[in-house]
Amino acid sequence: MSDQWDCHAHVFGPYSKYPLAEGRSYTPHEALLGNYLSLLQSLGLNKGVLVHPSAYGSNYELLLDCLQQEKSLRGVIVINANTPIELKALRAKGVRAARFSARSGSSANFFGSASFDDFTQLKHRLSDSGLHAELWTDCKMLPQLELELLNSPVPVVIDHMGGFDVNSGIQDPGFQCLLRLMNSGKVWLKLCAYRNLLQESHIDNGRPFHEKLIATNPDRLVWGTDWPHLNVSPPPSTQSLLDTLVGWTPNERVLQKILSSNPSELYE
Repeated sequence: MSDQWDCHAHVFGPYSKYPLAEGRSYTPHEALLGNYLSLLQSLGLNKGVLVHPSAYGSNYELLLDCLQQEKSLRGVIVINANTPIELKALRAKGVRAARFSARSGSSANFFGSASFDDFTQLKHRLSDSGLHAELWTDCKMLPQLELELLNSPVPVVIDHMGGFDVNSGIQDPGFQCLLRLMNSGKVWLKLCAYRNLLQESHIDNGRPFHEKLIATNPDRLVWGTDWPHLNVSPPPSTQSLLDTLVGWTPNERVLQKILSSNPSELYE
């Protein structure tokens, strides 16, 4: 059986060993590695990608320890241009990407994040180190970033389904920019839609966006649980999110691209 991937999750704690950073913007409940591995098993998945949380600032001990302990996992680190860390050593430790933030509005930059300027300064070092970039952004910002992303020397993976606005529709200029980026083949996308739909009466309101992305380039799509669903109350059922992906992707060949062959290409 081929590997089946969850490409976006976070772990926290135990706080007695891995305390959160001073100055953090949120304090989540503990979400332990053992809990996450049990979740993967319950979902029928056997590979996972842990994204370093901003609440840990520049302390990567928990992430790196998880990767060392569990070889089925890969990691995404958050680094600034002046972070004193040797990038070329990270790949051997299971890290595959560095995450940056370029969001519209007041939440564009926050404690523990790395900016788009950091990305532009680090992109060639990432390339030299065999790492790619991950970008937390939204469709309002994408037109401003489009040229830089198209000319990136490293693949860029966009988080959270590009932060589309369901009320603006598929013809929204920002979503059309996302489609152009996907069509270029140089940009990847995590199909994790629910955060864009928290104010909607039904999650299926996001299905047309999902279907359009699949029609544009199914070879650059992966999926993530976003466990443990930070700052969402009540949190969604992770099983229901996987069920939604399956329901929105009736073509079994495309579904296996999203869950298996695409993430294996990106994270192995």
